[in-house]
Parts: sequence; C-alpha cells; structure tokens
Amino acid sequence: MISYCTNVHPAEDVDGIVAQLERYALPVRERLGADRLGVGLWLSAPVARGLAEDAGARKRFRAELDARGLSVYTLNAFPYGGFHDDVVKHSVYSPEWTHPDRVAYTIDCVNVLSDLLAEDASYGSISTLPLAWREPWGEQDDRRATEAFAEVVRAIGDRPIKLAVEPEPGCVLDTVADALGWLSGRVDPEYVGLCLDTCHLAVSFADPAETLRAIAESDVDIVKVQASAALHVEDPAEARDALAAFAEPRYLHQVREFSGGVVRKADDLPEAWTDLPGEGPWRVHFHMPLHQAPAAPLSTTTDVLRTVAAELPGEPHIEVETYTWSVLPDAGDLVGGIAAELEWAQANLVKEGASA
Repeated sequence: MISYCTNVHPAEDVDGIVAQLERYALPVRERLGADRLGVGLWLSAPVARGLAEDAGARKRFRAELDARGLSVYTLNAFPYGGFHDDVVKHSVYSPEWTHPDRVAYTIDCVNVLSDLLAEDASYGSISTLPLAWREPWGEQDDRRATEAFAEVVRAIGDRPIKLAVEPEPGCVLDTVADALGWLSGRVDPEYVGLCLDTCHLAVSFADPAETLRAIAESDVDIVKVQASAALHVEDPAEARDALAAFAEPRYLHQVREFSGGVVRKADDLPEAWTDLPGEGPWRVHFHMPLHQAPAAPLSTTTDVLRTVAAELPGEPHIEVETYTWSVLPDAGDLVGGIAAELEWAQANLVKEGASA
C-alpha cells in the first residue's frame, strides 16, 4: 500500500487532524477513485500521548478514519512537535534518542498504531530520526541510544510493529552506510530496520543500486521507504537566481556537492554559497513533488527513486513524503498536488503483481 504522509498538514490536536483529513485526504481519495487511501499519520507528542492513554479516544479516531475510507499502515514519529512553526530547522532533531521523551513518544506511537493498524497489514511501521543532529555525540550517547531502542522493543512485545530509522544528511546517521554500521549487531532486526528516504539518499550522492546491495548483505531490513525527490542543480553558478526561491526560513535544506570525486557538505542552502566551491553538481534536501519538475536549470532526483523502486526487495511500506508544499514556490492546489503525486507513485513505483 502506498500512503501519503500527513506531516504536510499542520494540525496538532485530534480534532484538527480529523478536520485536515476531511479537507484533504477524503477529496484526494475521491479524486483517485479509490475505495481506500493509505495515510501515513504524523501525530505530535501531545496527541500521541492523549491517544495512548485513552482507549476510547483511539476507538473514536479509528472510526473517523474508517468513515473516510482511510487506512493506516505507518506513522511518522520523526518530528516531535511544532513541525509547522515559523522556524523549525534544527529543532526537528529534538528530543534525541538519548532522551526519555523520545522513548516515551515512540512507545506512545506504538500503542496508538496497534489500534489504528489496517486489518490487511502484515505489520505496522514507525519511522524515526537518525539518533540526533551530528554533534555533540559520543560513545556514552551511543550506549544510551542503544538502551533506548531496547526499551521500545520491549514495549512492542509481540505486536506486529517495527521501527524504521531514517538516515538524514547532517545527523549522527548521515547516510545509509552510517545507519547500517550503527544498527547492525546493536538492535534486534526483527523490530528495528531502515526507513529509506530517497531524497536523503539522493542528496548523499550514494549509488542507489549499490546501496540496496549493501543493505541486502547486512542484517538490517528496509521497513519503510519514504518516496521523495531532492532538488538537483547541475551547475550551481547558473542556477543561483532560481535557487533563491528555495532558501526559505522554516526547514533545514542541507546541500551536498560532488566535485573532485568527493562529496562536500553545507548544512543549509544559504550557507552553500560560501561553504561549497560550486565546481560540481549540487543536491539540496528540499522534498520536491514527484510528478513535476521545476523549470530549468533545476531538476529533481526521481531517477534515484525509480531505481530504488525497481530493485527494492520485498514489499516494505511506501510513503510519499512531500512535506514542503507550504514552502514551495508556486505550490498550487494541495489536494490536486497530493493526488497527482500518488498517481505518479502508483504508475512508477509499484511492481507488477504487488499490492497498491
């Protein structure tokens, strides 16, 4: 099942979430002509806590989803809250996996997903952040995070729920290789695996086919794929004016340049002009709509996403995660945009014979 991630919507209470689903998810399902639509729910920490503590509230919320033909296979538990504040930037990485609040939030999400999980789901997935922003982090933090994951695994128990750790540029687990190195032998692979965000993968300039082979050779499974595309800039000097529209203040837009056989790094788009030489192509962590390309000289990395989809082992959850509609230049109609992305995903990512 392909879902779309509801972190694109700003609501951070149950009534607001239901209203947003009524306003957007229901019309998207109707526009697609589908009996059911997968939604990858984002629940802020207070919402997750309230639902986890109230079985009646979970039952009522499930009824609201069912009434609109919406199915839940996955939760996005990366942002803790405030994901649509005026400025998010580095705050999205708090609390870290060393903090008890991250553990409590994740366990709350486990308890909520257990009651919301679609009846035809073989398992439920919960994507989560790659430990923390990269610094400060040391061996003691590794130990605390390892204990934190073990605590969540104990809370899952015999329920069919899996955690999916999402590597992201600039974080402790910056790349898929970093994530494999940290997770392998440290966590229980029956409960903890990867969330493969294809925007993040593209930004890292990692070869997608080689990355999938490395995952296959490890003891870490792909639990979830976030179907997303990065902004590609073949010639930074030529694209400076075009890029200016994407240097917005809410989210962090990490930039990587591949030049001289080396991947060079900048932590945000405005910094890239001084921190990078501009001698090779750039990729920018700005989730772009899957179904449309920006005007030249900019493009997107949907080719990376297609490669991953073509060679993906098994049938992990696929979640379209373009959370940037509110900060996109000339974004247009949100219902139409989400529906078009899901149509594109259905046509380009689902293997023949696989479930839609």
